[in-house]
Amino acid sequence: MSDYVIEKVQEFVDSLLPSMDLELIEIQYKPEGEGWVLRLFLDGPDGIGLEQCTKVSRELSFFLDVEDLIPHAFNLEVSSPGIERPLRNEADFKRFAGKKARIKLRHPIDGQKVFIGLIGVSDEQGFELHFEDGTISRFLMDQIKKARLTL
Repeated sequence: MSDYVIEKVQEFVDSLLPSMDLELIEIQYKPEGEGWVLRLFLDGPDGIGLEQCTKVSRELSFFLDVEDLIPHAFNLEVSSPGIERPLRNEADFKRFAGKKARIKLRHPIDGQKVFIGLIGVSDEQGFELHFEDGTISRFLMDQIKKARLTL
């Protein structure tokens, strides 16, 4: 059921967001506390504001009411991914070149799985990470378990 809801919501927002110059970062639909939460994280070229979140929330609420996808009570949250937003693809790494990132690998390199540095040059295969000591390492996209901007 959760996967179905996420799939249908994603189809709807994928058709809605381009006209608003926004992108979908992540959808979560899961039980939390006493109920269920449907949470969307969105971003735009200049970030995302309250007005944009409110508009998407209204449009999505209307869609969910009409489609009757969720047969029980739930909370809908639409927000920005925050300062430590996830990095998912080449476009994200290019967009945030020069920013500090925390990279967690699927498998350790020399016993280390977590690396923190500034994002350098990237392409479809991978990206460079510049470390405080002046060294640079290149990571392939398929090595990455999780990547986020960090402070």
